[in-house]
Amino acid sequence: MKLLKYSIFIFYLLSFNLIGAENIDLHKKITKSLRCLICQGQSVYDSDSEFANSIKVLVDRKLKEGQNENEIYDYLKDKYGEWILYDPKFNENTYFLWLLPVLIFIIGGAILFKSFIIKRN
Repeated sequence: MKLLKYSIFIFYLLSFNLIGAENIDLHKKITKSLRCLICQGQSVYDSDSEFANSIKVLVDRKLKEGQNENEIYDYLKDKYGEWILYDPKFNENTYFLWLLPVLIFIIGGAILFKSFIIKRN
C-alpha cells in the first residue's frame, strides 16, 4: 500500500514538473519571436534592456494566467503594433514585405534565363 502511495506521489510530482517545463519552453519560444523595441536588432529573449525584461515578466504572467501563444501575441500586437513581431501576419500592410522575395526570385530567374538564351544564340 505504501508503494502505491509513493508511486502516486511521484507521478503527480513529475507531472507538475512537465507542466512547468512546457511553460518554460513556450516562454522561450514567445520571447524569441518578439523584437526588442529598444535594441531593435535583438529578440526580447536575447536582450537585457529594461523593456525586454518587462516583456519577459509580462509573458510569464500571461502564461500563468492560462493564455495561449496567440492570445499573448495579439495582446502585444495591440499594445505595441505589429512591428514587435518578427513574423508579421500576411495582410494589406505587409503584402510588399512578403512578396518582395518572390519578385526578386522571379526577376533574377528571368535575367539568368535571358542571359543563357542570348549566349546560346
